[in-house]
Amino acid sequence: MQGKTGKLFVIAAPSGAGKTSLVREVMQRMPELRFSISYTTRKPRATEQHTHDYFFVAKEQFQEMIDRGEFLEYAQVFDNFYGTSKPQVQQMLDAGDDVLLEIDWQGAQQIRSSMPQAVSIFILPPSRAELERRLRDRKTDSDEVIARRLRDSIADMSHWNEFDYVVVNDEFAQAVADLAAILSGRGEALRRDRSGLQTLIPALLG
Repeated sequence: MQGKTGKLFVIAAPSGAGKTSLVREVMQRMPELRFSISYTTRKPRATEQHTHDYFFVAKEQFQEMIDRGEFLEYAQVFDNFYGTSKPQVQQMLDAGDDVLLEIDWQGAQQIRSSMPQAVSIFILPPSRAELERRLRDRKTDSDEVIARRLRDSIADMSHWNEFDYVVVNDEFAQAVADLAAILSGRGEALRRDRSGLQTLIPALLG
């Protein structure tokens, strides 16, 4: 279809909600989707590869990219910076590809401002206890860091109602199916204003 512009899907979540696992699974099921690989200044985890999971760069290089206006969005999360390459995303959209962007709520706000046609999706955990369990199961952080991540995750969750759709990652297979439905244009039952979220949100935010 000549001249067709792709759709941009923005997916955000608090740390520990399982966003990365969901995105990886849905990308396998929907190979026609393109994934925008973010830039970050944090160190790679043991299972991560440069140019596959992230572009891992020094803070100096990241700052130079900011100065050149190369980011569609960028933000500081914990002690590191994350950003989305504007040329990378625009090239895929212009080619007619639907693009998946995995970022945080701060970046999503910037995307909505510059590209209001983007579809935004927020991933929530089923409970605060489950969120803490997932953070601990990573076995990469001290108790102090986990406590900080939990506090920050709860603050992040307060932005859930800024998004078009909300997926609750309780049972993984169902969450993947829900996410795939939204990406396929069949997500009306997963909009943020659905009644099923009215009891979950207060419990998560305390």
